[in-house]
Amino acid sequence: NIVDDVVMGGRSNGTFSLNETGNGVFQGEISLENNGGFSMVQYSFESKKVTDFSKTLIRIKGDGKSYQFRIKTSRNDYYSYIMSFNTTGEWQTIEIPFSDMYPAFRGRRLNAKNYPGEEMEMIAFLIGNKKAESFKLEINKIELK
Repeated sequence: NIVDDVVMGGRSNGTFSLNETGNGVFQGEISLENNGGFSMVQYSFESKKVTDFSKTLIRIKGDGKSYQFRIKTSRNDYYSYIMSFNTTGEWQTIEIPFSDMYPAFRGRRLNAKNYPGEEMEMIAFLIGNKKAESFKLEINKIELK
């Protein structure tokens, strides 16, 4: 599911598709018009117990830009646990420890504990670097460790 800043009047446009090798491709254009500036691809699933794991590993190929990886314990939560990461333009495996993921809502860090690593119902990738830009993130693998 794609969520762009159009939900708040913005003009950004993101898409998600599978390429010829079966990798997910999240790409599009970020616009700052009408106070816009973000695009997100999110995936909801049945609640998963994750107490046997301590981190997420993502294998991605970015475009040199900064992105966020996000987790929600419930798809109904208004906030997400987030961690930012930078891409290099090459294939990377990025390790995201649960204990480093902090709660945030609309770009603001909340005064609450970091991700407890107990339940998970949604994951997402978001780009919102406060600039108009095109973006492309190729996703090969997301796994719990």
